[in-house]
Amino acid sequence: MNLLFANDRPGEYPASFYAATRTPFTPCAPLRGQTRADVCIVGAGYTGLSAALHLAQAGLKVTVLEAHRVGFGASGRNGGQVGSGQRLDQIEMERIAGRENARRYWQLAEDAKALVKSLISTHAMPVTFHPGVAHACWHDREVRDTHAYAEKLQRDYGYDQIEPLDRLGIETLIGSKAYKGGEIDHGAGHLHPLNFAIGLAQAAQAAGVTIHEMSHVHRIDHGPRVTVATGHGRVEADHVILACNGYLGNLAPQVAARVMPINNFIVATEPLADPAAILSRPVAVADTKFVVNYWRLSEDHRLLFGGGESYGWKFPDIVKTVSKPMLEVYPQLKGVKIDHAWGGTLAITMNRLPCFARVAPNVLSASGYSGHGVAMATLAGKLMAEAVQGQAAGFDLMAALPKPRFPGGVGLRWPLLVLAMTWYSLRDRLGR
Repeated sequence: MNLLFANDRPGEYPASFYAATRTPFTPCAPLRGQTRADVCIVGAGYTGLSAALHLAQAGLKVTVLEAHRVGFGASGRNGGQVGSGQRLDQIEMERIAGRENARRYWQLAEDAKALVKSLISTHAMPVTFHPGVAHACWHDREVRDTHAYAEKLQRDYGYDQIEPLDRLGIETLIGSKAYKGGEIDHGAGHLHPLNFAIGLAQAAQAAGVTIHEMSHVHRIDHGPRVTVATGHGRVEADHVILACNGYLGNLAPQVAARVMPINNFIVATEPLADPAAILSRPVAVADTKFVVNYWRLSEDHRLLFGGGESYGWKFPDIVKTVSKPMLEVYPQLKGVKIDHAWGGTLAITMNRLPCFARVAPNVLSASGYSGHGVAMATLAGKLMAEAVQGQAAGFDLMAALPKPRFPGGVGLRWPLLVLAMTWYSLRDRLGR
């Protein structure tokens, strides 16, 4: 079974809050027959659309192929959080890459946040960037570590955007007694993820990009000129960018062995009578569980709460899956109506760092953002656009990060991951 079609109707957005409140976007015609492009991009999420926009602005002829709709995958379904740094903290980045390179990775992540905000502003996208992401800690030791890390970021990286919170501070912020403390990162933020993807698509089209929706790529023939084949057409291109993330399938086995698709879920409540009792400030929140809970209020005062993961092909009962952690944090919401519930497929890596790879001399790939993709995927598209034009310093820096294979390769990675995730989920339940 192909993940592209396991849980969704072809060419339709899932019945999510984001889809219900999306900006109108005229469907793009499927690819028919043969065409030629300087660059063919597979996937119309943040990575592919950002790459397309930056390439077109440089004067290249770009064709984007999308199996469903623009922003159909994780780009249009995620929690909307635009986080700081890489997915691993700077202590780990220093251990992995050394202090000098860790600073470069931090700066790339800062550039990624700035890029998101700049694109929204420059192209007058129908998207509001709301500043502030809070981190809520379940245990006292996590509070100590979080506050110490904030001090490190200010001391070693000059990052002074973090506001520490004690137990009363986090309770006042989120209206829950579940947590022992935390922080607010005022340099991070949150947005409507599907409307950001649509905004990127509209900007790319205005720059001259051709987007074909309902154009599932099933084969790539490599060579000096690459042929990308769908069921009803072909694109010949000098360069190809793979921007498929959790939906890569078998297009690049060497990447698939290092990138694992997993499913995550979100619910949206009915509009709340007293939203300030749930979040007293307009920030998003993520907590410290291994399977992270994350939430924010919509502009019409719904709670959008994400939690729970699955590792099979089919989605579980999403309302049941997400209501359990939501009510653990907010027992006062018992009985509140759930208006929307949806799932999506993202991609993780073994070390939770994105996987940038040269699949062939003229084929680039970036994926595996591990839940940290709104900003990093957008930057990845720009870095790949630069690499296509011979300016590969940023891409090569990201590609230099370790890219361990999942144990068992493509065939056994899924059952082994299930075992590992089950263990970590048990640790969450036991409070360890």
